[in-house]
Amino acid sequence: MLRIAIRKKSLKLTALATAVALVAAPMAATAQENRGPPVLRDAETEQLLREYTRPILRAAGLEKQNIQMVIINQGVFNAFVADGRRIFVNYGAIMQSETPNQIIGVMAHETGHLAGGHLAKMREQMAQAQTQMIIAMLLGAGAMVAGAQGGGGNSGLANAGAAMFSAPGEIIRRNLLSYVRQQEENADKAGVKFLNTTGQSAKGMYETFKRFTEESLFAARGSDPYVQSHPMPAQRVAALEELARSSPYWDKKDDPALQLRHDMVRAKISAFMERQETVYRRYPMSNNSLPARYAHAIATYRHGDLRSALAQIDALLQQQPNNPYFYEVRGQALLEGGKPQEAIAPLRKAVQLSNNSPLIEMMLGQALVATGNNAYTDEAISILRAATAREPEALIGYTQLAMAYGRKGDYAQADLASAQAAYLRGDSKTARDLASRAKTRFAIGTPGWVKADDIVSAKPLPGQKSN
Repeated sequence: MLRIAIRKKSLKLTALATAVALVAAPMAATAQENRGPPVLRDAETEQLLREYTRPILRAAGLEKQNIQMVIINQGVFNAFVADGRRIFVNYGAIMQSETPNQIIGVMAHETGHLAGGHLAKMREQMAQAQTQMIIAMLLGAGAMVAGAQGGGGNSGLANAGAAMFSAPGEIIRRNLLSYVRQQEENADKAGVKFLNTTGQSAKGMYETFKRFTEESLFAARGSDPYVQSHPMPAQRVAALEELARSSPYWDKKDDPALQLRHDMVRAKISAFMERQETVYRRYPMSNNSLPARYAHAIATYRHGDLRSALAQIDALLQQQPNNPYFYEVRGQALLEGGKPQEAIAPLRKAVQLSNNSPLIEMMLGQALVATGNNAYTDEAISILRAATAREPEALIGYTQLAMAYGRKGDYAQADLASAQAAYLRGDSKTARDLASRAKTRFAIGTPGWVKADDIVSAKPLPGQKSN
């Protein structure tokens, strides 16, 4: 299941390099924050990323911190950390990483930022910079006033005061950029250390940054190294190469089974996110590999040929009869093809084989609701409640739960679920209105009443509608 959602929580720092830009353009940065990033949800991809990062987080001493992997709906290569508990990665980074080791290296680098507490330290640096900027501006303003009061004889003092508005700002900006460059270098070193600890090669990390170097070499030519947010590419990659090559695991290859799973996820993302002609250019019909056939099956159903798609998915299942994500895709194709009753069986199998993935449970709940059969209502509610308890920020779970409760005639719970869905959408006014109505339907002090009251009392998040 590949779905796009808008994450309700705004990001205080989208990347360390962007954090420096906040000093120069706070208004633009705030507007960027308020929109929130478009997030992709897919059980298969998220599970693979969790498996990639789990040993790295363990090596960093962060295994118990519940660090989440979040996939951003952007085709460019990028990854960053935010709020100390999430690693964000663009789907483009997965697509452009030809081996597991390459994306694992990127995750190791980002874990280095988390382990080093770089976000908190960066906020401290920015707070200090803001204070320094304010002092410099006040001093400059004072000098200008003194120059003006002294008449023409003090014009030099007035001019000096005006200069103080600009010069300190440039010095502070350079200091911040230098600080960020040092953090990037430290994250590189930490990432290699974590990879060594887990017995993995740092070659993929080096290959990724080397590719960036080659792409940005012309753009960086002649630039001032002191106004770069990252170390000058050639210098950074040279240092990383020396460090990575010293590892005894430099030539270690990815396990073939892991490489296949990586290729399957890339094929799935391509089929869902790219144009049909692009998919078939990546995976021509002459390519009979499992990833290519996976991409073909998904692209076929997405472009309207359900019967052919089901035949292709069934052929995949003959080859891997215990692959939960093949059953998931089969169920999704039937559900989106207007056959919810037929989607139930493969989705049940997908839930079972995936160890009750909450995202797949939500799709099963959606299929049960979509049948319009009241005999499925209680089961749908039970499944959706369990899924939303483990994935409390998944909007689709609450919308389907509201429909199921409404069908049952439980309007208190239907209003509450609708309120939760509205809150996740960022519509705080609708959320409060629905939660207020839910409160009148619940007995005072009951769990439902308390949850509704929490929504009524919650302050709007940045960018949410408040009236």
